[in-house]
Amino acid sequence: MTEGFQVDGVAIAVFCFLFGLVTVLGFVAARWKRGDLGLLDEWGLGGRRFGTVITWFLLGGDLFTAYTFIAVPALVWAVGAGGLFALPYTILVFPLVFLVMPRLWSVASKHRYVTAADFVKGRYSSRSLATAVAFTGLLATMPYIALQLVGIQVVLEGLGIEGEWPLIIAFAILAAYTYTSGLRAPAMIALVKDTLIYATVIVAVIYIPSKLGGWDAIFSSAANELPNRDEPGALLPSGADAQVAYATLALGSAMALFLYPHALTAVLSSRSQDVVRRNMSLLPAWTFLLGLMALLGYMAIAAGVNVAEPNHAVPALFVDMFPSWFLGVAFAAIAIGALVPAAVMSIAAANLFTRNVWKEFVHPDCSDAEESQVAKLVSLVVKVGALAFILFLPTQFAIDLQLLGGVWMLQTLPAVMIALYTRWFHRWGLLAGWLVGMVFGTWVAASQDFVPVWDLPALSVTAYTGLAALVLNLAVAAVVTILLGGRGRADERDETRPQEYDELEETREPAPTVGAGGA
Repeated sequence: MTEGFQVDGVAIAVFCFLFGLVTVLGFVAARWKRGDLGLLDEWGLGGRRFGTVITWFLLGGDLFTAYTFIAVPALVWAVGAGGLFALPYTILVFPLVFLVMPRLWSVASKHRYVTAADFVKGRYSSRSLATAVAFTGLLATMPYIALQLVGIQVVLEGLGIEGEWPLIIAFAILAAYTYTSGLRAPAMIALVKDTLIYATVIVAVIYIPSKLGGWDAIFSSAANELPNRDEPGALLPSGADAQVAYATLALGSAMALFLYPHALTAVLSSRSQDVVRRNMSLLPAWTFLLGLMALLGYMAIAAGVNVAEPNHAVPALFVDMFPSWFLGVAFAAIAIGALVPAAVMSIAAANLFTRNVWKEFVHPDCSDAEESQVAKLVSLVVKVGALAFILFLPTQFAIDLQLLGGVWMLQTLPAVMIALYTRWFHRWGLLAGWLVGMVFGTWVAASQDFVPVWDLPALSVTAYTGLAALVLNLAVAAVVTILLGGRGRADERDETRPQEYDELEETREPAPTVGAGGA
């Protein structure tokens, strides 16, 4: 039995029932919004037919992962206000994405781009730059998938379940229905997962405070306890240095989020630009939920939760506070919450490898059927790799690499996001900037034990490492562009046209589907 947690038969039964339900849905999804799953567009992007409701559930389930719901309150439990940076970060991200993502959707729809690297190659006629973008996406995605396993692992430990086999079985099931149904599986499962998450959090923020003496008692306990930790925390951020670090971490994280392959995959599966815009207006509802979830960290302090590993703070709180049947619901919500992002991430990684490695370097003349088959097989390999990551390497290693993921993805911003508005940067300038930003960001992060903020020596302030690396990236790209001038541009071809970034037409009229309701 896992230390500190007892086996709870009722909770395990409820957990297994709900997990079995979503497994069935995962396989049934192959018949939903029917399409030829032998095509990469259909398997990897759901046929680009998802409407506002489905896209909202899919993006919410994709971006607000199980690990997020474990790690954010765990960080609040450990350090207090510093863990709340995720709130301004997710508030900032949606207005930024509202401006740029409809443009990317439009040009990608026109040219049938499946990945950001497809767009970069078309925009700059540069295989090297496109490969750099694809490599960065693959590098950042692998540890992110592994961390979804951490979410499942923590839940299983909370149920008192020992051993690695339950984790292996859960991911084998995930691999099977992702292979069979493609992006349709996480889209359908997201409907259940997101409903369970919302129900769990709303019940928690009403029921748990009633047992702890109310919110005043909870905040008072947190304010008294946090300064006494080994690494002192605080209920509110204090000092200019801490505030600059907090602000730059939020801004940089917001700029990086939708550069991740799984976020782009969910966006490109949308039916139209209007669907993308509506979702950027509606997704802040998830920020509200994340704020409530973060408060669980303060509740755990008030409840006297004492765990060696911060990630166990929320499971320990739920075990102490909830009756067995609802404990099963809550833990199922978190575990299922790992399946949706893990599935989308593995599909996104498979799309990247197939389009920008296999088709580019191994078999340029591969058929549509071969392209889809390779993607399906790669999605399995990616999941096995993520599972091995957790089983054979320290969990902290995956956490450190995931923290680096934001730094890495931010270095693709000039080649992807800025390119949606201008081609002023030379392709070799962008490649040089990317390389410098990647090396510098990785070196700085590794030199300070992967703490995401860095003390800038010249300015005497602490700021997000990824943002500092991006500034250097842009400076190098600009200098190289100016030095090269018009040289080297003669053979550049841009297969996109200005009007293609603003077209509002849908890719196709959605096929009537029973129960879809235009969602």
